[in-house]
Amino acid sequence: MKGNSYHFRKIHSLLGVIPVGFFLVEHLITNYSAYNEGHQAFIDNVKWLNSLPLILVIEALFIWLPLLYHGVYGLYVAYTARNNVKNYGYFRNLMFTLQRVTGVLTFLFISWHVFETRIQVALGNVTHEELGVKMHDIFTQPIPFALYAIGVIAASFHFSNGMWSFLVSWGITIGPRAQRISGYVWLGVFVVMAVMFVLTMVAFTGSEFQDTSTIVTKG
Repeated sequence: MKGNSYHFRKIHSLLGVIPVGFFLVEHLITNYSAYNEGHQAFIDNVKWLNSLPLILVIEALFIWLPLLYHGVYGLYVAYTARNNVKNYGYFRNLMFTLQRVTGVLTFLFISWHVFETRIQVALGNVTHEELGVKMHDIFTQPIPFALYAIGVIAASFHFSNGMWSFLVSWGITIGPRAQRISGYVWLGVFVVMAVMFVLTMVAFTGSEFQDTSTIVTKG
C-alpha cells in the first residue's frame, strides 16, 4: 500500500507540471492577449486553439483527464496530510498548508470556470467569439470578480509552490542553497503570474468586450 501511495504521489506530482502546469501557463498567455493586444487578438487565439486537429481528443487526454487525476488525488492528499514542524520548521509547514488550501480553492475555481466557459460553449449557449463578452459580464460584477481574483491567485501560488516542491521531490534541487534560490525564483513566478491574471481580468471589464458585433473575426 505504501509503495502504491508513493507511485500515486509521483504521478500526481508529475501531472501537476506536465501537462497541467503547461496548460495553466498557456491559458494565462492566451488570456493575457486580451490585456496586451485587445479583444480581437483574444478571439483569434481562442479560435486558433480550437481549430487544431482532434482538439477534443487532445483536451480529453492531455488536459481534462490529467487535471481530474491531479485534482481528485490532490483533495485526498489535502484531507490526509499532516504538518511536520519537527522535521521541516514553521515556514515550510506554512507553505505545505497553503499548498493544500490553494489546491482545494484551485480545484473549485477551475470547476466553476470550466462550467462558465467550456461547458457553455459545448452546450451551444456561448460561441468562441462571445467568450470575451461572457467574461466581461462576469468581471463587471464585484462578487464574481473578487472570487475569480481569489481563484487565479490561488492557482498561481499552487503552481509556483508546487514547482518548488516538484524540484525537491524529484531530486533536482538538492541542498539548502539550491532550494533557497529556487524558492526566490518561484516566488517571482507567482507574483508575475498573479499580476498577469489580474490585469487580464481588468482588461475584460473594458467597453470593447461588451459587443461582439464590433469585432471582425478572421476566417
